[in-house]
Amino acid sequence: MNLTVSITRHFEDSAALTKSLATSLAEPIARAAERMTATLRAEGKILSCGNGGSAADSQHFAAELVSRFERERPGLPAISLTVDTSAITAIANDYSYDLIFAKQLEALGREHDVLLAISTSGNSKNVLEAVNRAHDKGMGVIALTGRDGGTIARALGDNDILLNIPHQRTARVQEVHIIVLHCLCDSIDTLLLGPKP
Repeated sequence: MNLTVSITRHFEDSAALTKSLATSLAEPIARAAERMTATLRAEGKILSCGNGGSAADSQHFAAELVSRFERERPGLPAISLTVDTSAITAIANDYSYDLIFAKQLEALGREHDVLLAISTSGNSKNVLEAVNRAHDKGMGVIALTGRDGGTIARALGDNDILLNIPHQRTARVQEVHIIVLHCLCDSIDTLLLGPKP
């Protein structure tokens, strides 16, 4: 097999998917950024979670807010629920792996905070439990999913926001997820700081 052909196809497929979603995702991403910014202005925080690559995306997003994205600004309150291995392993051991994010939300989440729930399949049980717990606490949910949105999309309320990448291949979904997260970071900075000079 010619590896360069396969590699070229990865680039072409990723670019085609990204281009095809630019228009349909722009409005829901803008609404999600506005929701997050309103939460931050009201002294709330953004909590995020996911598994595997989505856990890394959760941490990446929180880091961009706490540190900075492309412009200097004060740090913004964001917590990735994937980073505390002691809490995760205690909850998984004492309760269930399905509750590793929900139990942390129970302790850390407050009404009017926002949960960013990331799942490429849309069916991650522990992310679904986090969505349900966020609803119990009066939090808004922004779901970043793939395929058909799965059980997480079906669990969303009228005031929640779905950012779905309708593709079956996990790699393609994750590539667009990163672009979505960067759009959210840039939009939050624009809403807080004004347009780039």
